[in-house]
Amino acid sequence: MKLNSAESLFSFIKNSPTCFHAVKNISDSLIENGFIRLSESEKWSLEPGKKYFVTRNSSSVIAFVLPARDLSKIRPFHISASHSDSPCFKIKENPEISSCTGIVLNVEKYGGMLLAPWFDRPLSVAGRIIVRTGDENTPLKEILVNIDHDLVLIPNLAIHFNREANDGRKIDVQNEIRPVLSMSENQKSGGKTDKSQDKILLSLVAENAGVKPSEIISHDLFLYTRSEPSVWGAKEEFISAPRLDDLECAFTTLEGFLSAASDGLSDGQIPVYCVFDNEEVGSSSRQGADSTFLSDTIERLAEKFDWTGEDLKISLSKSIMLSADNAHAVHPNYVSSSDPVNRPKLNGGIVIKYNAAQKYTTDALSSAFFKEVCRKTEVPFQVFTNNSNVAGGSTLGNISQTHVSVPSVDIGLAQWAMHSPYESAGIKDIDYMISAIKGFYK
Repeated sequence: MKLNSAESLFSFIKNSPTCFHAVKNISDSLIENGFIRLSESEKWSLEPGKKYFVTRNSSSVIAFVLPARDLSKIRPFHISASHSDSPCFKIKENPEISSCTGIVLNVEKYGGMLLAPWFDRPLSVAGRIIVRTGDENTPLKEILVNIDHDLVLIPNLAIHFNREANDGRKIDVQNEIRPVLSMSENQKSGGKTDKSQDKILLSLVAENAGVKPSEIISHDLFLYTRSEPSVWGAKEEFISAPRLDDLECAFTTLEGFLSAASDGLSDGQIPVYCVFDNEEVGSSSRQGADSTFLSDTIERLAEKFDWTGEDLKISLSKSIMLSADNAHAVHPNYVSSSDPVNRPKLNGGIVIKYNAAQKYTTDALSSAFFKEVCRKTEVPFQVFTNNSNVAGGSTLGNISQTHVSVPSVDIGLAQWAMHSPYESAGIKDIDYMISAIKGFYK
């Protein structure tokens, strides 16, 4: 069972090289399970007992299941929230730079990332483009693209030219992180430049999308690693893959949500599944946790239920959110970086995260609720707190609370090498999260 879950997770990750692909795959799964797509730009017609979802910017999604009876009854929302984005390199406008040895790409950092592991690793390009259609009714069209083969690489400088390479050195992103795309025309033609080879990357992107390069108006393109996910360890107890933070939580919360919905839900609460974009850069976008996407959706539901403003406030006071974003496991080679007591381990169960400065929203009340969920579903849990000398990170729970104020608990799955292009976690924890999330919704 654990291996089957890992293979399903790996398939989801491989097919989700960017946030846009992740939300597309989530949307496809929702449709396959009977969910009806809504549009923010149209009026909503909702029926009791039906399942719906809505997306924003093609990179965030919210799904919900309506009670089968009496929608006017005040009910709490049970919400899970994760994020679709991961640290990576975004390709700049006018991306190609000619050098004496080749065509390289101009990129910038997206999110806080471990830079060194990106060198000497096969990479490719994926994202979305906006194209001109020639249709007066829909003049612009969004197309997802994924150049699904090894396309670029960022070569390291040999140790012979950089004797301090292993002694710690700041990486110059603008000048050292330049993925090599192609041999330059000067190199290939003995100094003669062929202008027809300009914009090689956009030509490849256009070919992948089935359009002409001249039809591409704009793009959101990113580098992603081509490294294959893997199960490893003496007892096959570990997994490694790109983008575990946070596609592992996006996947496992979806699986738990869909399983609960297919088994049948009680009419006592309204289950809501959320995936937000831009968590890695602060969530302050119209599709991030620091947007009105969740509050807009809940307010529209309240209007359809004929709730008053006070009814909605009563509902939210009884609601709860699980902010699901992966957690730091104690590192075998850096044990002192962790708290001396609260040290989550891979395969040790779901991590409940605490922080006195409210970077995590967990408190005694919300953690007690989730611990009871784990007890009833027979899922182990463990605790994370930062080493008191380390600032640590934050996530989307406390940011979302500024718009939809409900009791919240921050949870995640333990992993190593967070924000590396290739991260590691425990294989057992995949099923633990699915089971707990199913129990949470039921």
